[in-house]
Amino acid sequence: MASTSHRALQVLSLLGSRRTWRLRDLSARLAVSERTVRRDLDTLRDLGYPVVTVRGPDGGYRLGTGHALPPLLFDHDQALAIAIALQTAPSSVFGLQDDTARALATLQQAMPDTLRAAMESLRLTSLRNYWEFPAPPIDTATLTTVGHSVRLRRVLVTEVLRPDGTRAAPGEADFAAARRLEPHHLVVWAGRWYLVAYDLDDQHWRVHRVDRLHPRHTTRAFAPRRLPGEDVAHFVMSSHDRGDTPAAWQCTGSARLDLPAHVVARWAPGGSVVEHLDAGHCRLTLGAWSWAGIAGILATFDTDLSDLHPPELVQACRRLARRYAVNAVQDS
Repeated sequence: MASTSHRALQVLSLLGSRRTWRLRDLSARLAVSERTVRRDLDTLRDLGYPVVTVRGPDGGYRLGTGHALPPLLFDHDQALAIAIALQTAPSSVFGLQDDTARALATLQQAMPDTLRAAMESLRLTSLRNYWEFPAPPIDTATLTTVGHSVRLRRVLVTEVLRPDGTRAAPGEADFAAARRLEPHHLVVWAGRWYLVAYDLDDQHWRVHRVDRLHPRHTTRAFAPRRLPGEDVAHFVMSSHDRGDTPAAWQCTGSARLDLPAHVVARWAPGGSVVEHLDAGHCRLTLGAWSWAGIAGILATFDTDLSDLHPPELVQACRRLARRYAVNAVQDS
């Protein structure tokens, strides 16, 4: 069983992570009796921490205002979470390699030996799954500007960059004026950062890749709008026009699917592109290590396909159809 002082620190850490804890929840979390938890709460009060008792059916215990937690009060799981977060951040945000390394070293020096050993044991090597295609790392200035505009509810004036990160000049065919966006949420999905925003110029909700934005400045404050759809995560995953481009593969093909774009967009592998055609059809462009690989992925959508390109993909589908037909006959 943990010592009284160590357990009291655990209680303090829990109170600092959630506004109100019921006594039975604290007891279950610490695997001690409710009487023991009460003693630990009294210990914290004796040390000067304002532990407040909340009355009523939804009551419990919480920390009062003006409290200050002891520095670097982390348990084992929190230490591992910090180690993972600091080591994976440079893969999605540009220019953080040295800063995260220094932050990790500072934390390790200030922690007890047991937690320091746990963090040092978790040295990560970044590996990419074949189906994961994160965006290029984002400039910290861009992420900071976008993040502040979300937090402060300020209209963001930004240019939208080309897929290669360059800006179209006035007079070029793909030139577009800066957009005025009401930024509502930042979402990280499949290794990419997305901004969910209401576009004031065309009066539609949009999903933008943050690495494709070049913010200019923020302007007036705005009132939050009600998000479309079920929730922000579903909106990002089901948006077919979120700025993704086909990843580089040995083979790249496309097909017309008899499914809505928002359905295919949610389940298509990373690095693929979904184009809306009409309410019940879309075009999916994706890559794989072989033409048969693309054909196999298309088959997972379990719908009719048409207008396949290029001819190599058509031939691969025919080969797979013959193989499946043979197996079906043998098993019948």
